[in-house]
Parts: sequence; structure tokens; C-alpha cells
Amino acid sequence: MAKKKMKKEDPNVHDDLKGFDIKINEFGEIISNLDVEKLNSFLNENVEDKKLSDQEEEKTDQADDNEN
Repeated sequence: MAKKKMKKEDPNVHDDLKGFDIKINEFGEIISNLDVEKLNSFLNENVEDKKLSDQEEEKTDQADDNEN
């Protein structure tokens, strides 16, 4: 049975991340062509942290309980 050939096409990405490429080398190191600080900044602006939102909800719930 013949293997299917993978199509080499660029994925759809956000405009700020055009040209972003990330790979893992044979030693398990992450190699990227984008600065880590720029990537972190993008993620902070565009992705909601579920753990932090859960903590904020717990704090508001506790504050509501304390008021009663």
C-alpha cells in the first residue's frame, strides 16, 4: 500500500504572525524565527488565560459571599 503524500501548504495564521516558523531539533530544543518576547506579547493580547479567569471568578464569588 502506497503512502499518501503530504501537501506542503502554509497554514492560515494571524497577520501579526506571518512567516512564523517553529521546529524542535533532535535535542528537544525549540527553534523559532520569531523573538520569544514578541510571541508572548501576541499571546497576551489575543488569548484569554483560562486559569486566571477562573481565579477572578472565585474572588468575585468570595467577595459576594462576604457582603451578605
